[in-house]
Amino acid sequence: MNKIIISLSLLLISISSVIAQDAEGCKDHPLFNRMPNYNIRECAANYGVTDLVMTDGSTKTIEGYKTTVTYDFNTEGGKQAYSFFQAVKNYENALTKYSVKRIYLASQYATLFCKSGGKSIWIGIESASDVAESYTLIIMEIEEMKQDIQASAMLDALNKDGYIALDILFDTGKSTIKAESLSIVDQIYELLNNNSALKVSVEGHTDNVGDAASNKKLSSDRAKSVMNALTAKGIIATRLSFVGWGQEKPVGDNRTDVGKAQNRRVEIVKK
Repeated sequence: MNKIIISLSLLLISISSVIAQDAEGCKDHPLFNRMPNYNIRECAANYGVTDLVMTDGSTKTIEGYKTTVTYDFNTEGGKQAYSFFQAVKNYENALTKYSVKRIYLASQYATLFCKSGGKSIWIGIESASDVAESYTLIIMEIEEMKQDIQASAMLDALNKDGYIALDILFDTGKSTIKAESLSIVDQIYELLNNNSALKVSVEGHTDNVGDAASNKKLSSDRAKSVMNALTAKGIIATRLSFVGWGQEKPVGDNRTDVGKAQNRRVEIVKK
């Protein structure tokens, strides 16, 4: 009988240790230290989008490298789970050296923002209640645009290769040019304004995420948006044309995030 009790006790200890383990292949994000007595139930990491709550309570769609980690509190030690506000404060403290900003905070949801390693980083924290017995951490990492190309460099590329690929950013799923990319449009204008005989085709490209037909239309709309921005500045429309290739002409490996980023581009092609 004693052997049975001992065996049962060992089995319970074994089961308890399994429950307290993280899900296979999951680990904490490098920016954060884990709060005590929490284990990872599930995780995922890939390029994607998420909606985060902004200061005024509205939501904003953020696109970038997305890491999602869901934590569960381990109640086996008899301790009480932390409040949601304690969880948020833990992450704020972890990001103090990155000048973290609290964008939004409610009883079950928070949005934080900081910059690190040349990236803009958005953090969403969600819990089912104001006690964080389980909560989900969403981290969006966005590479800051490093492209600061000048009209002269564009001309050199066009004369040498016949085209130049530009990292013009648009709102997710739309053809609206983001404010941070307007300086590139200004340089394209300067290029055309200083070289009155030059004619170009504005050509849009996407990665292979989503429907091929939709990607082709999106790339066409984005190319047209760039062309319209140039004509609005005074470039004669007969010097310009546009086309959208969608995912038909990849230059990178669509199986990788880096390759997908390379494929989402606008090319200026010399006629």
